[in-house]
Amino acid sequence: MDFIPIKVECYSGYKVDESPIRFYWDDIQFEISEILDRWYQGGTNPEFPSANYYKVQTASSGQFILKHEIKRDTWYLVS
Repeated sequence: MDFIPIKVECYSGYKVDESPIRFYWDDIQFEISEILDRWYQGGTNPEFPSANYYKVQTASSGQFILKHEIKRDTWYLVS
C-alpha cells in the first residue's frame, strides 16, 4: 500500500476536520460528493499511528481512500 501526501479541505462542525469535502492531488481539485465509508485505526502500535480513513466518491473521477493521521494532522491518498 502506498500513501501519497495530499492537501484536504474539511467541514468543521462540532469538531475540527469532521469530514473531508475536497482534496488536491497533483494540483488537481477533487470535489467529494459522498463519503461511502469511514473507519478508525487505533494507535496502540507506534508503527500504525491513530488515523481516520474515508472511502469517498468524487463528483467526476471515481472512488478514493483518504487517510488522516490525527497526531501529525497529515492527509494521504491510499493507493
